[in-house]
Formats: sequence, structure tokens, C-alpha cells
Amino acid sequence: MALLESDVPIREVVTTDPEKAKALENDVRAKILDMLAAEEMTIEEIHDELHRRSEKKAETTVRHHVNVLKDAGMVEIARLEEAGGGTRKYYKSNTRVFSYDLPESSGEQLASAQDTAREELAALIETLAEQHGDEVEAVAKEMKPCEYCETQHYEEFVVRELLNRALIDLSETGELDGLLSTAE
Repeated sequence: MALLESDVPIREVVTTDPEKAKALENDVRAKILDMLAAEEMTIEEIHDELHRRSEKKAETTVRHHVNVLKDAGMVEIARLEEAGGGTRKYYKSNTRVFSYDLPESSGEQLASAQDTAREELAALIETLAEQHGDEVEAVAKEMKPCEYCETQHYEEFVVRELLNRALIDLSETGELDGLLSTAE
């Protein structure tokens, strides 16, 4: 006889590649990504800003963290400058990490909005399947298995990635802010 039996629905889906997941295992790297999303910085500037944020790390450690993020494809060299007989590198993040908890009351407050989003997304995904299903399937067939998953959800991942990239495009062009401000 079971003492507790409960249907546990999926409430979160985390999509990232293993290299990025490994890079984010360290909270200092998340702070560096946050800093570099706002502006391009040198290793020395990152070091100083981390100190200001109460992270006392050696400059060589900061360089290591930036290199891990760079190797994971989350940080790029944005600019090179000549400086004192050498070259100064400025880094910039191409990745934004959101790490928030919604308020407990958000489920009730957003229920109607979630219903609207579900309906609109269902229609959008149906359109994507009709117009681009072959492309989604072709990309899904090229994917390597997830090392953590026994059951693979390739096409779902591709669709989630498409939606995420579309949101990023809207954000980068400023359209998302504009759309959200008109809703106020």
C-alpha cells in the first residue's frame, strides 16, 4: 500500500547543450555573463567588477572562467585594441541567463495568460509543422542523443529552440520591449 501517490507533471524544461550546462555550473560564470551582457569588458575590468560584487578572485581565475565561457560559445571577443605594445581584448556575452523565481501567487495570476499562450502556441506549432515539418524533422534526425535521456525528444527540442530564437530576435531588435510596453 502506497503512503503517497501523486501525479507529478512536468513544470520546467531546461534546454541547453552539455558544454553550456557545464560552463554554468559555477555561479561566478553566471555573474560574468550578466556583466558581459550589459557591456564589453577586459579581463581586468571583469576582475574589478567581480571584486565590487564581493567575489574576490585572482585575475588568472577570472581569465580561466572567461575562457570556459568562451569555449562553450557563450562569450566572444567583441573588440581588440592596441595597448602598450600588446593587444587588449574586450569580451561580450552572446548569452543571457535568466535565474528568477516567480512569486508563489503567479500561478493564479497568470492562469488566464497561460491559457491564451497555450492556445496561440498550439496554433503556431501546427502552422510550423504544416509549413516547416520536413525541415524540423531533417534537423532532428541529425542531432546526437542527449547523454542524460533514455527517451529522446529531438523534434520537441528543435521546436523549443525555434521559439526561443524567435524570442531572442524580438528582444534584440527591441520589438519585444515595444510589444510588452503597449500591453501596459
